[in-house]
Amino acid sequence: MLLTKDMSIMEVVQNYPETVEVFANAGMGCIGCAAAHFENIEQGALAHGIDVEELMNDLNAAIAK
Repeated sequence: MLLTKDMSIMEVVQNYPETVEVFANAGMGCIGCAAAHFENIEQGALAHGIDVEELMNDLNAAIAK
């Protein structure tokens, strides 16, 4: 399964714990962020000035391992 940018950040983190490091390395402290409960990946990335496509590539690479 590929992750998509419209998925909830918390849903992704809960189902794929290996993505926590990817979010952290990108500058998104998603675990401690209240917004992660209602933001999708694209919204979170844009709020932090992160390239969404690059983040998605990194997240999908992490779950493929």
